[in-house]
Amino acid sequence: MVIVGYILLAVALVGTLSSTVYLGLVLASVAKFRADSRKLLQPPVVDADLPAVSMIKPVHGLEPQLQENIESFFRQDYPRFEILFGADAEDDEALGVVREVSARYPQVASRIVVHGLPPWPNPQTYSLHCLSKEANYGVIVASDSDVEVAPNYLREVVTPLLKPRIAMTTCLYRGKNVGDFWSNQTAMLMSVEEPAGALVANLLEGMKFGLGPTIAVRKEALEEIGGYEKFYDYSANDFILGNLIHKSGYQVVLSGHVIDHIVNQSTFRKMLQNQLRWRVTERYCRPKGYLGMGLIFAMPFGILGLLAAGLSGHWPLGTGLLAWAVVNRWIMAYAVGWVALRDRPLLGKIWLYPTRDLLGFIVWCMSFGGTRIAWRSSRFELQGERMVLRKDAGEPS
Repeated sequence: MVIVGYILLAVALVGTLSSTVYLGLVLASVAKFRADSRKLLQPPVVDADLPAVSMIKPVHGLEPQLQENIESFFRQDYPRFEILFGADAEDDEALGVVREVSARYPQVASRIVVHGLPPWPNPQTYSLHCLSKEANYGVIVASDSDVEVAPNYLREVVTPLLKPRIAMTTCLYRGKNVGDFWSNQTAMLMSVEEPAGALVANLLEGMKFGLGPTIAVRKEALEEIGGYEKFYDYSANDFILGNLIHKSGYQVVLSGHVIDHIVNQSTFRKMLQNQLRWRVTERYCRPKGYLGMGLIFAMPFGILGLLAAGLSGHWPLGTGLLAWAVVNRWIMAYAVGWVALRDRPLLGKIWLYPTRDLLGFIVWCMSFGGTRIAWRSSRFELQGERMVLRKDAGEPS
């Protein structure tokens, strides 16, 4: 038993070291993000030099805070833009909200495109494809329907595209919890764990992917890579779009603008289903990096260290490992959630973040158990990075 304790303690020490190294990378990446954010907006750009923008936004049914989300895009402090909304059917409930908000902003050019049921496996990609074909302007800004933005959003995500070779910008996002405890777990994921990964990737190799809630791209670059139809059956269209833009010789950058991603998952089942979909998709997009992701968590190794140290008779060491794991996650949550993302509600909940870290590790482990994901009311099987619609209604693994 003592030998087993020492083996487990060695594993805990390795994990503690790796999660500490990761924390160091996160802190360095936050510093880089803040410095880069200022540089991307320099020198200041006058309105006359800003390109006209087509914002495209798929909608599907009523969502929490949908009216506020849509209205935030009409309130942009930007000289010239249009907004295109896409839906499967004319009777989609979201379109009633769109029409109501549009009527209050007659000065903003907006249109609804009803494109029918998607013939592609990824319904969102099909909607974006249809909307991009209707776009009048040379810069396209695609965004999700469950995000809320500030009035300077367009100005900050589009300005970097004026620089040579930059063809795409994408945004970090913070989780805005409008639900209960389970929603808060996902909100913390969005405000700390997800942006931390993107920031570290940006630090180590630059941006070679996009983040779904917002992607701004030059229309000519999008057409050069083959448009949205190029990846009609890919699950992570945001990741692939950024990757193809990068491989075409253009630069993808991370905007300093941070948006609010609305979260309302009322049950543990919904929370787990969504997080598994994200993780399984991520596993297929970057398998090597995803495998190593198990070493960035701190709490599992802190708990293992406490138990292993007890088996080998070193309780003070185990207590220290667990305490450092907790402090490690508190530091990371503060650095990413507040210093980088300015998520004020998170400040009062940072003490809860170690539970999110532990849950994140559990979801990571579960993501190796299957290839099925849920999207809206449908079930899909991932074959590589591609989606294949399943005929059965079984739960995703």
